[in-house]
Amino acid sequence: MSRDQAANALFGVAITFVIIALLTLIPFSAAKMNDLGYHSICPFAPWSTLALLFVALVAWMVRGYVLTRA
Repeated sequence: MSRDQAANALFGVAITFVIIALLTLIPFSAAKMNDLGYHSICPFAPWSTLALLFVALVAWMVRGYVLTRA
């Protein structure tokens, strides 16, 4: 896999995790309330959202490393 292909794949991974993180916050009729005080798709919000955003950040940082590597 070339450097550009790896960077593009990591960009896709980062964007996917950001989208999934945002989806966890969407209001939804669920059995449990989340820590923000409403019913959402993920009852572990906002902690799951923060974890997914952290994974996206790590993918973005690895992408930056791959692009700057000789």
